Amino acid sequence: MEVTIKNLSKTIKGARVIDDISLQLTSGKIYGLAGKNGSGKTMLMRAICGLIRPTNGTVEIGSEVLGKDISFPRSCGVLIENPAFITKYTGFKNLQVLASLQNKITDEEIKNAIKSVGLEPDDKRTYRKYSLGMKQRLGIACAIMESPDLIMLDEPVNALDESGIELIREILASLTQKGKLIIISCHDKEELELLSDEIYYLSDGKIVNHVILNKEEKLYENSPK
Repeated sequence: MEVTIKNLSKTIKGARVIDDISLQLTSGKIYGLAGKNGSGKTMLMRAICGLIRPTNGTVEIGSEVLGKDISFPRSCGVLIENPAFITKYTGFKNLQVLASLQNKITDEEIKNAIKSVGLEPDDKRTYRKYSLGMKQRLGIACAIMESPDLIMLDEPVNALDESGIELIREILASLTQKGKLIIISCHDKEELELLSDEIYYLSDGKIVNHVILNKEEKLYENSPK
């Protein structure tokens, strides 16, 4: 899969929140987005997954243009901002309801996704009683449960303890080995560098820097002594 962004701009109430961005993203890599609040990271992710339409420019998923050939990417998992689910349902029931929209996966595959993020699929607690970390884990499980080709995670390690963060690192590494295209944002500079193959730095809706990382070197530097 390739995501091609050409001269993308978005203006909201007279303010340009994305300003003439062009990117070429390919499968098997994790692309990090960095920048202060309001820099355009989340808005760019929203544009890539079809939640907003650009004022100018295009987003192409493979050879298809969003808003012209397709409304949304055909194979995409998304966690943007805070995860939100039906509070009176269990985690499994929430994912079961969402999975029924496309009917691509079985209950067993839903349970495996829940287990993969360190949750118990048979937990009878409702989402209302979940801790912030559990809610975050369920949001990630939701994004990856259908094994999408494109995965976008906004602050994926938010509210997670160290064991949860380590688990997400392992999940993302496994997904890239399977050829997934992953886009993440993270305020933690060290964590973003550890996770990403490339990082795009945004400011005022523009790309102001692009860094290609040696992830193997980063993993070695951060491994236990």
